[in-house]
Amino acid sequence: MASTGIDRDNTPLAISEVTADKKRYLPLLLEGDESEAMIDRYLDRGRLYAGFLGDRAVAVCVVTEEADGLVEVKNLAVDSGVRRRGYGRQMLRYAEKLHQGATVTLGTGETPSTLRFYESCGYRFSHRIPGFFTDNYPHPIVEEGVTLRDMIYLTKSTAQRS
Repeated sequence: MASTGIDRDNTPLAISEVTADKKRYLPLLLEGDESEAMIDRYLDRGRLYAGFLGDRAVAVCVVTEEADGLVEVKNLAVDSGVRRRGYGRQMLRYAEKLHQGATVTLGTGETPSTLRFYESCGYRFSHRIPGFFTDNYPHPIVEEGVTLRDMIYLTKSTAQRS
């Protein structure tokens, strides 16, 4: 299954589900979650979507089914060379469309630009898990001058409004 989206530069991004050899996307997955051990915890049970410019994968999104009507975006990453062009937003929209009617949740650190991005995509604060990053990662993660400690969960309903 493939879909085409348009970024701010009007460059089409082709998105398709990856069902075999998911680990070949590890370099991109590590952009969204820097722990291979953590990625291994969800990659096999998740649905991996890859976004392509031509034959080059530039974005990935992993979604897991957590409960009936609840899915979680476990990893969303865009190659650093093509960020801020709308590809992350396209990947989220693609995943949301495939899971129409579900509640989509995701966890992230307290990085200001990341939180602004998800809020601009319609996600709202749900809850936090104190100490998630300090308890589950072997070294401190610092983004935009912020040392990540708590996991911030955001949520969005994909139910159609009447």
